[in-house]
Amino acid sequence: MLRDRTPAFRARAVRSIASAGWWHRYSDVLPSWYPTYIGLENAASLIRAYEVQFVHGLLQTEAYARAVLGSGMGAASEADIERRVAVRLERQQRLITENALQVHVVLDESVLRRPYGDRDVMRDQLHHLIAISELENVWLQIMPFSAGGHSSGAGPFAILRFPEPDLPDVVYVEQLTSALYLEKPWDVEQYEMALWELLENSLTPEKSRDLLRTQIQLL
Repeated sequence: MLRDRTPAFRARAVRSIASAGWWHRYSDVLPSWYPTYIGLENAASLIRAYEVQFVHGLLQTEAYARAVLGSGMGAASEADIERRVAVRLERQQRLITENALQVHVVLDESVLRRPYGDRDVMRDQLHHLIAISELENVWLQIMPFSAGGHSSGAGPFAILRFPEPDLPDVVYVEQLTSALYLEKPWDVEQYEMALWELLENSLTPEKSRDLLRTQIQLL
């Protein structure tokens, strides 16, 4: 886990997280473990992720993010939900800045069919996925139901890579009340293997966009 990381990784992560990051002003509405992830995401050059419940946060529209957060924050006030939405939108700026973050996301087909918000929200979200997947730094694939079972039944995860060659990749696994940050070689290797199986069995980006267009017609 993160506490076992190498000194080089620890120093880089601490510099990233402790810097005057924009996310610190939202610490009052973020889970205690989440600023660590945002700091690592801010330092990363590549993120590869698998999602099965909802669209990855970096690819969500504002309305869809509001619906997801509203369903997951229980009795949170509208103001707190809006602040969490603001965090999500701020994170997305890394996709369009100079030296943009490279993102490779696999979405389970169930994500496209599980409604968050009304039909207009879902339709706009699917259109957004088509548009953003055409960016050079965004690679989106859909794992179709027709692929059957696969080795990632344990749930969603993300693998973060950093521009410094001496820093290990980090696997992020979010849980209900905490999160794991894994960087031991054996742990990372297992998630790499699961990811490659996902990539091999998922639709190509072009066919994934076709499936998105089909799903839009069904809404």
